[in-house]
Amino acid sequence: MQDWQAPPATAADIANGFVAARRAARPLAHFPGELPASLDAAYAVQDEAIRLWGAPVVGWKVALIHPDLRARHGGEERLVGPVFAGTLVDARNGPVEAPVFDGGFAAIEAELAVRLGADLPAREAPYGLDDVARAVEDLFLAVEVASSPLATINDLGPTAVISGFGNNAGIILGPAVTGWRDAPPEALATRVVIDGETVGEGSAAKVPGGPLGALVFAANCLSSRGRGLKAGDIVSTGATTGIHPVRPGMAALVSSPAAGELRLSVTRAVGEG
Repeated sequence: MQDWQAPPATAADIANGFVAARRAARPLAHFPGELPASLDAAYAVQDEAIRLWGAPVVGWKVALIHPDLRARHGGEERLVGPVFAGTLVDARNGPVEAPVFDGGFAAIEAELAVRLGADLPAREAPYGLDDVARAVEDLFLAVEVASSPLATINDLGPTAVISGFGNNAGIILGPAVTGWRDAPPEALATRVVIDGETVGEGSAAKVPGGPLGALVFAANCLSSRGRGLKAGDIVSTGATTGIHPVRPGMAALVSSPAAGELRLSVTRAVGEG
């Protein structure tokens, strides 16, 4: 008699696993199913997770795929993940909290985030730099709170990251960047200090094509999935100084000469109920 084997997890099963772990703020020991074999399959999981989560999507994060992993995924350079209402936090009026999943993956990234002043709807024709530049209203210094109940999410590669909400637990907006339209990316410098120690310095030059290049990718990636960007949406465009591990109890200062600074304290995410 052949041994019984459980059927492979569907996109819904994987999405349910991530959603349940996030709602309970409990660690995941393993990826909740078999890793999706393609980026398209991973985005199908992400779409289902967005549906199950239920909160309005108010923006997106963009991240680079590790260069060593791009060839197996058609040369794709980046990925996107959703930002939900309630996890978009304004730090322009003072320090804020950044909840992370204790026992999971937790890091912060200094980024630059655009706010759209016009829609970029799904369409057949690809978006270009001029298209997205006209739609941008503001650029902000920002922090992505990169956190997941799954501690190994980044190690497992882009299909895991995409499936697990893009490994995003929130975006923190700081002050607006001045003069950014006329500034080269390398002039948009950033610095991260955690518990008094400088852990990263960089600039928008670390993001291929700068913030607008990342926005072009986001608009086209979402358009290919039948999704658009709306006026008021925030798109965080990628890490400018690297990925900086954190844990509850830490404090961070993120600054830019072109904008100012924002401060945050890392806290432990608390489950619902």
